Amino acid sequence: MDKTDPVAEVEAAMIAIRRRQTRRTFAVQSGGPDPVQEVLDAIEAAEPNPVGVNGIATALGVDQPRASKLVATAVAAGLLRREADQADGRRTNLALTPAGRSQLEAVHVYRQARFTTAMADWTPEERATFANLLTRFVTALDR
Repeated sequence: MDKTDPVAEVEAAMIAIRRRQTRRTFAVQSGGPDPVQEVLDAIEAAEPNPVGVNGIATALGVDQPRASKLVATAVAAGLLRREADQADGRRTNLALTPAGRSQLEAVHVYRQARFTTAMADWTPEERATFANLLTRFVTALDR
């Protein structure tokens, strides 16, 4: 890696983040398996828009049968419920249950504690700048 190329440094950092996610560094020990958590995260990110299994497949980059299995696992765990789409009775939307919302909150608390620890020696200005730049970066990736 070329240490003088900021783009190469960002790439290396993103690879390191992905490896840590794969090792469940950001998972909550008492929470569900990572794929189920990804389903919950995707539903939360889509709010207030309704999302079904196909939306989960798109959000997670998996095929529809895989998404269906993940959703079924989350439903069986009591984290999601299926609801009839009021605009189109042929569709089924997914909604977080109180247990699903509780798990999301626990995961947010855990992740934010990890991030707070990682930025413990940063100034408030550095934290704000990082948050702004990271948000802009992620938003630009979706263009």
